[in-house]
Amino acid sequence: MVVGISGASGFIYGVRLLELLAELNIESHLIISRAALLTMAHETDYKLADVIALASHYHRADDVAAGIASGSFRCLGMVVAPCSMRTLAEIATGTSSGLIGRAADVTLKERRTLVLMARETPLTLAHLRNMTAVTEMGGIIAPPVPAFYARPDSLAQMVDHSLGRVLDLFGLDAGVALRWGETPAPSQIQPHSPSSCTGLSIPRSLT
Repeated sequence: MVVGISGASGFIYGVRLLELLAELNIESHLIISRAALLTMAHETDYKLADVIALASHYHRADDVAAGIASGSFRCLGMVVAPCSMRTLAEIATGTSSGLIGRAADVTLKERRTLVLMARETPLTLAHLRNMTAVTEMGGIIAPPVPAFYARPDSLAQMVDHSLGRVLDLFGLDAGVALRWGETPAPSQIQPHSPSSCTGLSIPRSLT
């Protein structure tokens, strides 16, 4: 699977996705945009080498000659986690300036699954139109929206649930998404009050 990490807030989504793919024995091909490196520095303690080590293969964002830029490269599909509005716009218009956009374009033209974890709010009309365009081309817009019925007590659980639902779109069960109607294990149930927000920190590693 191709994993693109763009410059939107939420760098940890891409990192955790790589970990889950490795646990599922799914080969991953990683692309990190230049803007994402800035986000990584602001939001996490990771170094580039740490993230690259989680992937099966790493491709520079400007390497448009990489194998994943060709339709002949066979894969399950692609996830951009997180997906910035700039990256969304490039994919929606087919005007890719780097490997993330090109790999996404290839994914769409080969009729494979493309999932964009779009990270922005509030949304402008341009954002909405770009999301519509990608959807009309067969892509899937999947913002990382927390499911509170799962009663998460940490950001790590919220991240896992969103990524578990994304992997569902590829027919992959990572075992990290509590499904509606399922009973959580006793250890998963934490008391909550309207005035408390506990565990709201992003650890260096979510494993």
